[in-house]
Amino acid sequence: MDSPIGIFDSGVGGTSIWKEINQLLPGESTIYLADSRNAPYGEKSEDAILQLSIKNTEYLLSQNCKIIVVACNTASTNAFEYLRSYVDVPFIGIVPAIKPAALQTKTGKVGVLATKGTLASSLFHHTTKLHASGIRVIEQEGAGLVALIEAGKLESIEIKSLLQRYLEPMLQADIDCLVLGCTHYPYLIPLLRNELPDHIAIIDSGAAVAKQTKHVLQRDGKLSGITAALSYNHFYSNTDSSVLEKLLGTATVSVSYLDF
Repeated sequence: MDSPIGIFDSGVGGTSIWKEINQLLPGESTIYLADSRNAPYGEKSEDAILQLSIKNTEYLLSQNCKIIVVACNTASTNAFEYLRSYVDVPFIGIVPAIKPAALQTKTGKVGVLATKGTLASSLFHHTTKLHASGIRVIEQEGAGLVALIEAGKLESIEIKSLLQRYLEPMLQADIDCLVLGCTHYPYLIPLLRNELPDHIAIIDSGAAVAKQTKHVLQRDGKLSGITAALSYNHFYSNTDSSVLEKLLGTATVSVSYLDF
């Protein structure tokens, strides 16, 4: 089935998920919405997050998307269940990778860096309770990080200073796994590696989301029948697209402004 995969995020961060999907499923066409005008979602109310998620979903459905990936932890943890009941199209959501971290930890202490909206959600607390029984989970809100990433300030003094402040209590707690609970945060991995001891594993959800997307498409008989050379990748942003283009790098994509 040659209809595209729809992907949306509160901005550019979900491109970390898109890259995993594109690598695993190069024959699939994609449409990506970067709602950077409303970033970060993590500081908004649950109702505001839901309304923005519905708006993004409706546009992707208007483009005949066969599956929708909610490439935003905050939207997934606050709006996913409603979206699944809202339309008859498969949805893939993202939850911080607590389960693999709980299985991997040797110290029994796991750090989670995420937005306020994700950490406050009932789904996050349910996931933590379900998979991290007996594990100490040190939660840290990454206030300010998304805004700096959206502004393209990945190497700034401000972002380095914030990371040092946020990592300190986790290091003092002797974590050996750091879960990245926001799709923007994989772009911070080079900085995180400079700040963290080598034995601390950094865990994100990108590869798992791509595998789940492939699984659902196979299950439903919706995998594309075309080659990578014939597939397309359209990216839309409702603000300046320069940061989006920079993060996508040499990928063969089309980036356009869309007032949504």
